[in-house]
Amino acid sequence: MNNIEEIRKLTPIGFDHGWNFCKTRHASFLSGLREITTEPALYDNVLEYGGKYYKIGTKRMEVRENKVSDDTFYLLTLAGIAMELRERGMTTARILLSAGLPLTRFGDEKDDFIRYLGQNRDVRFKFEQVEYHIFIERVSVYPQCYGAVIDRLHTFARKVVVVDIGSWTVDIMPIYDSSPDESACVTLPHGIITCIRQINKECVRQLNEEVDEYDIQQVMMHGSDDLPEEYRNIIEKQIREYCESIYHSIREQGFNMALTPIIFVGGGATVMKRFGNLSAGKISYIEDVRANAKGFELLAEIRLKEEQRRKAQ
Repeated sequence: MNNIEEIRKLTPIGFDHGWNFCKTRHASFLSGLREITTEPALYDNVLEYGGKYYKIGTKRMEVRENKVSDDTFYLLTLAGIAMELRERGMTTARILLSAGLPLTRFGDEKDDFIRYLGQNRDVRFKFEQVEYHIFIERVSVYPQCYGAVIDRLHTFARKVVVVDIGSWTVDIMPIYDSSPDESACVTLPHGIITCIRQINKECVRQLNEEVDEYDIQQVMMHGSDDLPEEYRNIIEKQIREYCESIYHSIREQGFNMALTPIIFVGGGATVMKRFGNLSAGKISYIEDVRANAKGFELLAEIRLKEEQRRKAQ
């Protein structure tokens, strides 16, 4: 088989490893994993790997210093790959895995993340009792935020600021003439999880009780009439204050929000749209929570096409 055929047989899969949710092009699931010590009675969302069983998508994991300190994200990656291959009608594939990291930690963590995700080339596992056999041929890592907008850079004004509000971090990335200005990019530890923590801190202070994260997220994304008014009022007030803190962070970076087009992406884009209470003059939203994963996959496809072109010359 020649080199071009080898390249063409690679299957790109974009994967967004969030502390709250993991995403691929077609799947989104809670970043939770719990080992089951005996053979399970039910196999919904059960990963079988290395002789052990793991329930996927339970309570989300706690945020840690990095994503490579244990096997949690590796196992979540296998589960996500299975979900994605299932959507494509495949159980075996040679994969180009394409993932992302926060902008300002990209250089320091890239190599470790590549080694972590590619630690095993030939991998066999089961997900929901279906056997998968994959070959992780390569791992590519790109900056978060950039992936979410790669498919529409050509439509942007000469200057825009992309704000990616994730579960743990907020990436602020200015783009000039379709090119990110890395010298002005910042990553702040003020993602949605910090808002959830502040909400529960206030609920405990005022009502002496916490609220389940699921219920808070329902208010954030869809609104909710199921909660008592006193809880809903606290939640909505804290979300609005969180949105204002995001605007403050953007202004602190020297961007005039009345003059500069701002594009909110990531899981927090819908939160900003629902609770931001700001004139939409130069503000837009990419509410697809899988936008980064789709962008990482597109970047991998672009890379493969470029390799094909070079090999054909």
